[in-house]
Amino acid sequence: QVQLVESGGGLVQAGGSLRLSCAASGRTFSTYAMAWFRQAPGNERELVGRISAAGNTYYADSAKGRFTVSRDNAKNTVYLQMNSLKPEDTAVYLCAAGRTFLVTGPYAFWGQGTQVTVSS
Repeated sequence: QVQLVESGGGLVQAGGSLRLSCAASGRTFSTYAMAWFRQAPGNERELVGRISAAGNTYYADSAKGRFTVSRDNAKNTVYLQMNSLKPEDTAVYLCAAGRTFLVTGPYAFWGQGTQVTVSS
């Protein structure tokens, strides 16, 4: 069982930056692929970015060039650095963990999410 707790969300002006963190419990964090998803009201959940257990990354087109996913296995933590934020990035951001080679999952474990609001 893996428990995930996100932090770092908040209110930021357009063009600003935020860094989200997702702290994981357990001793097998390094064996999981970790992903960041987001969900805005009325929209489906969408994949933002992902980092495999080996450190390979994937980004949605909307995130390329602006967002960076990284992980620190010593701290059992995955990060999402978000730069040049836009109002359309406003959403609840959730992290997920899974032992999967597929970018889209399935991911077995999910956090509760952290709200990111970008004002224009």
